[in-house]
Amino acid sequence: MTLARPLCAMLAAVGAYAVALPADGRQQDAAPPGTNAPAGVPAQEEKPTATTQPQAATTDATTRREPVSRENVAARAVAIRERAARFLLAAQSTDGGWSAEHGPGVTSLVVRALAQEPRIGARHEAVRRGAAVVLRSQREDGGIHGDGGLHANYETSVALSMLAALGADAPAGAAERARKFLLNNQWDESEQRQESDEWYGGAGYGSGKRPDLSNLQIMLDALHDSGLPKDDPAYRKALVFISRCQMLEESNDQAFAKGTTDGGFIYSPANGGESKAVEQTADGRTVLRSYGSMTYAGFKSMIYCGLSRDDPRVRAALGWIRRHWTLDHNPNMPERQSHEGLYYYYHTFARALAAGGEDVIEDHVGRKHDWRVELVAKLESLQRPDGSFVNERDRWMEGLPSLVTAYALLALQAAAP
Repeated sequence: MTLARPLCAMLAAVGAYAVALPADGRQQDAAPPGTNAPAGVPAQEEKPTATTQPQAATTDATTRREPVSRENVAARAVAIRERAARFLLAAQSTDGGWSAEHGPGVTSLVVRALAQEPRIGARHEAVRRGAAVVLRSQREDGGIHGDGGLHANYETSVALSMLAALGADAPAGAAERARKFLLNNQWDESEQRQESDEWYGGAGYGSGKRPDLSNLQIMLDALHDSGLPKDDPAYRKALVFISRCQMLEESNDQAFAKGTTDGGFIYSPANGGESKAVEQTADGRTVLRSYGSMTYAGFKSMIYCGLSRDDPRVRAALGWIRRHWTLDHNPNMPERQSHEGLYYYYHTFARALAAGGEDVIEDHVGRKHDWRVELVAKLESLQRPDGSFVNERDRWMEGLPSLVTAYALLALQAAAP
């Protein structure tokens, strides 16, 4: 199923990155938080440009001389990470957050990404100030979210993953309270939902909200990152919902899955099934299409829930991935939507294949793909001269450079843990 490839070279280069920054974790040419940034590096969030294609990164002639390969992928990944971290440090707002007007979610993602960088880490001043901004949003029930709680599950989940990255430097009790909030948000018997119910085991935006695989997979990331034991009932319950998102009749008891064999995943089985990649037939019928970001989310979530790679559901998902292999867009989405949420896709893609232990994927025509090499090459081509990333198809907040840059940095960290 996989071809083994040691990560020694990748990890050695990550270690080499440790000497690229001064001992206190600050880049040489990035301004301290709250001061004016050097020329060419924004101190605050910048707006995406009106161009249709992202500009390529500015790199020296040596790194641009040859394509990314197994031999140079480690060095190229480190260079992208260094530029991205430099941008994020310079983009911190004077209040200590990143896009904090949108709630604590973006700041949580950025803090986690920076804390996981070797010579930045949990004790860097920018990380500590950012974490403090996030924790000001922790509620009495343990949730960490903005006023109104519209994205309570998402925001608490990414905040819990941030706290996990901080490790011993996280405030005592904050992670446990956040995890309890997430577990209470899962639909189960405590809300009078039995296993036969299509909502069972899922998670939605917040209390009383319709569950979906996107919310659930982010929650499972957080539970996994925070060390929830593998025998916790939350994983078993989640697997019931996850299986109902898969277009695979043999393990999906929902009517919309009847006759399906493709193994890909949709957004939610609730209310008769929902996909963000729908299409209408000539006679007006709605067809639910599986698509990339949710299929990688489903694949990863099944692994987190304890399924082996020999399980028919996991094999079917990997079969879908082989048939739809691409990093050029979110696969099997309608063309007009295929670049929306692209960096969310990259982040999910990387975490999924890392979780599954996949080093090389052989596609449906027999071509072998070293996903780490291809991911680094793709992100290198999309990185802007200032180190940031942004999606010109601004949906799901991907017009925010700090959010998108955090997604890219986290994707690279998943490739080289």
